[in-house]
Amino acid sequence: MSKTSTKQRTIKENVTLKGVGLHTGENVTMTFVPAKENHGFAFKRVDLEGEPIIEADANYVVNTQRGTNLEKKGVKIQTSEHVLAALVGLDIDNILIELDAPEPPIMDGSSKFFVQALEKAGIVEQDKDREEYVVRDVISYRDEATGSEITVIPSDTYQITTMVDFGTKVLGTQNATLEKISDFKTEIADARTFSFLHELEMLLEHGLIKGGDLNNAIVYVDKEISESTMKKLEKAFDKKKLSVKTNGILDNLTLHYPNEAARHKLLDVVGDLALTGTRIKGKVIANKPGHFTNTQFAKKLQKIIKQERRNYVPEVDLTVPPVKDVNQIMDMLPHRPPFLLVDKILELSKEHVIGLKNVTMNEPFFVGHFPGAPVMPGVLQIEAMAQTGGILVLSTVPDPENYLTYLLKIDNVRYKHQVVPGDTLIFKLDLLSPIRRGICQMQGRAYANGRLVSEAEIMAQITKVK
Repeated sequence: MSKTSTKQRTIKENVTLKGVGLHTGENVTMTFVPAKENHGFAFKRVDLEGEPIIEADANYVVNTQRGTNLEKKGVKIQTSEHVLAALVGLDIDNILIELDAPEPPIMDGSSKFFVQALEKAGIVEQDKDREEYVVRDVISYRDEATGSEITVIPSDTYQITTMVDFGTKVLGTQNATLEKISDFKTEIADARTFSFLHELEMLLEHGLIKGGDLNNAIVYVDKEISESTMKKLEKAFDKKKLSVKTNGILDNLTLHYPNEAARHKLLDVVGDLALTGTRIKGKVIANKPGHFTNTQFAKKLQKIIKQERRNYVPEVDLTVPPVKDVNQIMDMLPHRPPFLLVDKILELSKEHVIGLKNVTMNEPFFVGHFPGAPVMPGVLQIEAMAQTGGILVLSTVPDPENYLTYLLKIDNVRYKHQVVPGDTLIFKLDLLSPIRRGICQMQGRAYANGRLVSEAEIMAQITKVK
């Protein structure tokens, strides 16, 4: 994981679209709403009691038969991928999507209208840096039943290539590539969803295409059409007369691109991989992609990202002068040797702090912990984290020398590895919530020798000396 210099982005103001759900046939009003930093993407069902929120998270995927469908505590969102693709394609990080029905409007079967609405709302930068997952190893997922496979490999930018082969004459092998996400709007956003005639017949028979005037799907005719089927199609697409073009496509639509199917599959990959919740710096190669394969890969990638985030060692340059040396630290903290457990502050922002302690055999606690086998006590590692976090919270007041910092609560403490003489401890504290009334909630982690050695959630409060 890495924090890039690129700032997070959201939209400037609300923007609303109205339409119909492809499969539900329900009229739906959808509103994009600006969201705070680190919010990510989430859907809100404003038509339900309590207006429940479903985060765009791969763990909530419950069905992928006719789109990527999410469910959380019984609340559902259907066909989420086209909306999510538009958000990633426009380089947006944080947004709330309000819906008064379970399914976003299908519009023309692409992401084009969502892109237009978001641009109309205006896109604005936020204060916090964007976090991205840098791919360093090849990661793959393969569905043995279908032969679908998706892989991500290292790359300097987020790139996607899709290769589709449905084994039919009407739709042969197609490829599509997105070299950079900034090209999404012009090269991918207007690629519409498609279906084969045999799939459409099944959907019609089961009453699963309920929307009227649904001129939003390219239909590849892979079999003979009976007169009764043609009448059903004319009714579903609200056309007086339909026929099959020479290229084997139903004449309800004209292709935007010869490889529009592959481009739409790429659009789906972008939307489905948004469910990882993290920007990706790597090249995705998808062979015969589908929503099941895409979302299974997203789940796998999400697990890897979470594990690496937990074990991520901050990259610090020890040759650069510290933000605060030990004397400046003592100007802020009341602690003094031998109980001062922070030597340097290497980074300090409004949301995080990174400190350092060189652990030597001269530490007084090694005398009794333990004779012949010196190990730094875990409670002192937590104390050192808390002192580092104290610098973060004290930096919010103009006169830190007039305050004391007190621990209020410590949760989820874990010790991973021993800390011994000669180790250099790196402490990283991140705010879990904004500082209010001098109370600070932080996630603290300590690293040594390139690995996580301990962690804890810490709550502390600063109090002015009377």
